Amino acid sequence: MASFYEFFAGGGMARAGLGPEWTCLFANDFDAKKGFAYQANWGTGGELKIGDVRAITTKDLPGRPDLVWGSFPCQDLSLAGVGAGLDGERSGTFYPFWKAINGLVEDGRAPSIVAVENVCGALTSHGGKDFEAICQTFAKAGYRYGALVINADLFVPQSRPRLFVVGVAKDVEIPPELLSPEPLDPFHTRALCRAVEALPAETRELLVWWNVPTPSRRSETFADVIEESPDSVSWHNQAETKRLLDMMSAVNLAKVEAAKRAGRRMVGGVYRRTRLDEQGHKVQRAEVRFDEVAGCLRTPAGGSSRQIILVVEGYRVRSRLISARGDREADGP
Repeated sequence: MASFYEFFAGGGMARAGLGPEWTCLFANDFDAKKGFAYQANWGTGGELKIGDVRAITTKDLPGRPDLVWGSFPCQDLSLAGVGAGLDGERSGTFYPFWKAINGLVEDGRAPSIVAVENVCGALTSHGGKDFEAICQTFAKAGYRYGALVINADLFVPQSRPRLFVVGVAKDVEIPPELLSPEPLDPFHTRALCRAVEALPAETRELLVWWNVPTPSRRSETFADVIEESPDSVSWHNQAETKRLLDMMSAVNLAKVEAAKRAGRRMVGGVYRRTRLDEQGHKVQRAEVRFDEVAGCLRTPAGGSSRQIILVVEGYRVRSRLISARGDREADGP
């Protein structure tokens, strides 16, 4: 059975994705609340260590993992952040994370695979220098590596594009069917290809293009998963919905009018944003999308407002905040 470490573990989503054929030897997160969520999901087997990744030493890391996974914080790389990049307090934890990997290498316990995940802003942060630094870190540690951009909307009706960089130790044989001689859609986007082209030649020597199969076409839409009677939020009254519509520009109101004439139930995701009006003054606008997917789920702590749902059925328009749910068996957000 394969084994792994999960850094910046949160509720253990990497563990959920890997499944029961993988054994978690070690998990870490600095947030005690996330630790409680992790234990609620996976029990109290002792593999979870709550604390700053900067304090992790090789002695804390048991066994020899086949995989080390790190979804390091995105705040300083996100478009919603302040642009500090890998020099930032939170996204900069990539470096102490990798210090732990270097410790394993020096201890003769180098993982066969290292995977990191972050926002796509990492491709352009600091003019591409942050992406270059991530790639150089893989290469200097002796890993052949490749990057992928995977959007959740390939699998579920939610837009959530994320950058993955996956490295394989040079002494591990890679099956040829997992490699491509050139970038492939949809996982090697134009932005990713531009970022790769900008890498120094010596950094690109160990770069590979991963050949990942495209999933079958998703049939579920955003409208399919919306709860009619959610427990965690209430529908807005007519005055609240009107205020939301009054905050829309002419372009966004036109989207609502088109949705009324669609002849079917239309569900849009709405965000409040600060824009400049015709006189150059800052005003708060409500912007809606009716493309059958939800936008990224955001929190005020991340710098953006909570998503609002706009449901249009003919000339009936309703709105509410996106709802919470405890499991996938529920109707939806």
